[in-house]
Amino acid sequence: MTAASLSSPRSELGHFLRTRRARLRPSDVGLTEGARRRTPGLRREEVAQLAEVGVSWYTWLEQGRDIHVSEALLERLSSALRLDAAERSYLFELAQGRSPRPVAATPPLVSPLLARTIEAHHHPVTVSTMRWDVVAMNQPALKLWGDRRGTNALRNIFLGQGPPLVTVEHEAHARNLVARFRAEAARASAHERFQELVDELTARSPEFRRLWTLHDLDAEPEGTKVVDIPGTGRIELAHVTLMHIEPDARTLRVLFYSPVGPESARRMARALAER
Repeated sequence: MTAASLSSPRSELGHFLRTRRARLRPSDVGLTEGARRRTPGLRREEVAQLAEVGVSWYTWLEQGRDIHVSEALLERLSSALRLDAAERSYLFELAQGRSPRPVAATPPLVSPLLARTIEAHHHPVTVSTMRWDVVAMNQPALKLWGDRRGTNALRNIFLGQGPPLVTVEHEAHARNLVARFRAEAARASAHERFQELVDELTARSPEFRRLWTLHDLDAEPEGTKVVDIPGTGRIELAHVTLMHIEPDARTLRVLFYSPVGPESARRMARALAER
């Protein structure tokens, strides 16, 4: 067989999986870098951990062995390896000889009216679900903090997922976030989704585990915090939270920020102008 020849689907599957894990860093998936690595990318055991499958089984899959692969496992692998739509489809074609089930269409993350409202605000605005999944940001927020849409605020701070938001009072910010999350989880109708996040963070973050055991409760919708913007310096921000009910009955948290004092206002304006 020449280098240009097509290999068997199982051999190609193994090669495909190896290339996909080689392109990822541990920090991309919320894992610590650990000791120096001889090869780039994730280790097999790390992919197995993320996909919730045994290391031996995953190794056999990369070796191209003819083993049964369930749809649920392929979906977990797709998520663990951060595959896009085309790569997910290719994974299924190689493993099962078929395309994956289409992903159910989701409604717009925020209504057009809410999107226009936050874009009209001259200072940062973020919109999240009650579980702190970030669904929208206006342009000032995107410029200052990077694109956090599709991430979760608790995963960002405790697992390092998403662009870093450097707060000067990290301990106070983290403790307040956990306390507010606990208060909202207690009254959430979708309790199991909150519990899934608690289980993940408890297992992977000693800091979250420590704060969660404090059983603090804090539902204050406003306050101040100081953030450190690279190239700009510290900016003190006041923030107020408003609850918005979408036309589809979802409740979203809309967090408005504004600079406190003339120096923070000048730094904010400079940071936005330079980005």
